[in-house]
Amino acid sequence: MNIVVCVKYVPDATADRTFESDHTVDRQGVPGLLSELDEYAVEQALQLKEKREGEDVEITALCVGPASAEEAVRKALQMGADKGVLVADDAIAGSDAVGTSAVLAGAVQHIGGVDVIMCGMASTDGAMSVVPAMLAERLDLPQVTLASKVESQGDQFRIQRDGDTSTEVIGATAPLVLSVTDQSGEARYPSFKGIMAAKKKPLETWSLSDIGVDAGDLGLSAAWSEVADTEARPPRSQGEIVTDEDGSGAEALVGFLASKKFI
Repeated sequence: MNIVVCVKYVPDATADRTFESDHTVDRQGVPGLLSELDEYAVEQALQLKEKREGEDVEITALCVGPASAEEAVRKALQMGADKGVLVADDAIAGSDAVGTSAVLAGAVQHIGGVDVIMCGMASTDGAMSVVPAMLAERLDLPQVTLASKVESQGDQFRIQRDGDTSTEVIGATAPLVLSVTDQSGEARYPSFKGIMAAKKKPLETWSLSDIGVDAGDLGLSAAWSEVADTEARPPRSQGEIVTDEDGSGAEALVGFLASKKFI
């Protein structure tokens, strides 16, 4: 079985993140890392491999981004993925989910023979949650998305999807696209042995020409979505104390909440 896990290199959420003049996220001025939500996808791919002991199962970590995004692929390799692929090309910068899905689809087709494409529920920087569905459409594959639980036997897969009012059980036959939520199980930490082993695992870097994707369809100018404006978060203001010296505290509190449109 050939499993591809899509991982993303994102700005560290704990850093002081800013925007460029074109309203795209500044990815050079802050440290980056593997998107936490994609770690759950890596974990589920590893569990799938472990449950198929004795079978020939290979996990490829696939990333689209700048050269520095190699760190995200390395993290997946340290967790236990077998090999990595980074698609890096200057023309990709500024692409939205539509463009990203096109690059990922081209890379999956270039890898060939993929049975399961595993994704996280969203990226921690964009949080659009649409790339798995777009991948399924581009590759003409069934999609079982937002899984909190994954079960499989042979080429049959069944997931549990938890909604606000109900739980769905959805099944499909591989090849397929599968995404998991942060409720699917805690991702493992790379062991020292895994970190050392990752240094010897293959990691290839491909360009758009390698995977047959037209650069003219990518980048900020070709994006289907646009950020019209950005502004810095206002500084935290000092709290206000509502006193109740004469029994009017409740009325003052209601007035305060109403002025802030909390009620």
